[in-house]
Amino acid sequence: MESYALAFGIATKNKAGKIIEAFFPTPVLHPSDELYFSLANIVAYKEGNNVCEVQTTQCEEISSVFFSANEKESAAFTIKAATSNQPLILIFLSADEKPTSIAESFLKLQLISHRIVKPHSIILDGMFSLMHNIAWTSQGAIDLPELAERQIKARLNGKTLTVHCVDKFPRMLDYVVPSGIRVADASRIRLGAYVGEGTTVMHEGFINFNAGTVGVSMVEGRISAGVMVGKGSDIGGGASIMGTLSGGGQLIISIGENSLLGANSGLGFPLGDRCTIESGLYVTAGTKVTILDPSGNEVAIVKARDLAGKSDLLFRRNSVSGKIECKDNKSAIKLNPDLHANN
Repeated sequence: MESYALAFGIATKNKAGKIIEAFFPTPVLHPSDELYFSLANIVAYKEGNNVCEVQTTQCEEISSVFFSANEKESAAFTIKAATSNQPLILIFLSADEKPTSIAESFLKLQLISHRIVKPHSIILDGMFSLMHNIAWTSQGAIDLPELAERQIKARLNGKTLTVHCVDKFPRMLDYVVPSGIRVADASRIRLGAYVGEGTTVMHEGFINFNAGTVGVSMVEGRISAGVMVGKGSDIGGGASIMGTLSGGGQLIISIGENSLLGANSGLGFPLGDRCTIESGLYVTAGTKVTILDPSGNEVAIVKARDLAGKSDLLFRRNSVSGKIECKDNKSAIKLNPDLHANN
């Protein structure tokens, strides 16, 4: 039997006893049958995708099983978790299916942010209907109906409870800090983002869940949900890439390697390698584009979607006629290696 994933974690519950978020520092993808069933026996797990409550008295045995399977990080975390007063859980995913619980949703988001799986390789359908808005604060996740009471309690103790945001998704860096990245503003990356090693995200850069960068990239614009950016590409300041969450769009948009979105530009179709969209130009899938030959003569007019995935293209707006033109891109970008060492 091949199982999909499992993880030991710490959950947060509201006053009604319902889990509102969960933290999994070391998820295990495709665990061995021996590990899967050994842990299942400890917590009386039966089958399917399930979340099992763990007692602190079970932590030593669970840690021993992890250690025997050479999952040393999980083993060490489980021992430490035995001293926690937070709810402890073991989650079993027998298959990659639509999430059926808050804990399962958070595990799948963390699988992506840990770079264990890539966006579009894992089923997230139905996750939005499970999750609800939470106050993400300096004291952790707080269910909104309980927020005012917690704020007053903090004030009475001479403290301030800081609310970072009210959203279904928390900041990624509060859960996962992948190796080799530089992030100027933690609030700009949602949990469930995939941030490749060597990526720099500046103050105005944004990466949504189920989206991100494959490797070394500069992000000063917006990477919307579902979008992946190839190695060596630069998303210029204020640039925007269309996602698939709003408007019913189903086209998966991506950017190839060593491509550039100029400042305040926009993209609405899959872009190939070594392509450039000039600053201030927004090209959607339906945009009419005039194709130029090497001599600058017009040879065809096509929709941008017809150029999806094609490499070595330069998109520009003719400053006299206003036409959007496309020609061979003779100057592929090269990122400054000093900016992306991130060690």
